[in-house]
Amino acid sequence: MTHPVDEHVGKRIRRRRRLLGVTQQQLAERVGIKFQQIQKYETGANRVSASRLWDIADALEVQVSFFFEGLPARDGSEAESADGAAEDLFDDKEALDLVRSYYAIPENQRRRLFELARVLSDVA
Repeated sequence: MTHPVDEHVGKRIRRRRRLLGVTQQQLAERVGIKFQQIQKYETGANRVSASRLWDIADALEVQVSFFFEGLPARDGSEAESADGAAEDLFDDKEALDLVRSYYAIPENQRRRLFELARVLSDVA
């Protein structure tokens, strides 16, 4: 049975890896392990040791504390997350691909696209 903390840390590893556009294989190579181990970490099936989490944080360019953000407190209350609602958004592959594609557009065109999206959504 997986521990909720291991599942949370695994999800944070997956989110950051996907945000950077890094495959499990690439992350595994950077850390010096097999990609299957990354799979097990991301599902929470295997617990990540402190030294391995340090290496993963370095490979994904975050502080170790990043993996614990948003973790529910021991009393069951929800902890604040630096990412807020963006966490759920980055679980959706299509949304993540859209964000990556958006930032690949030259800035002047990106601003025009943003304004168009605001007008079309009636948020403006």
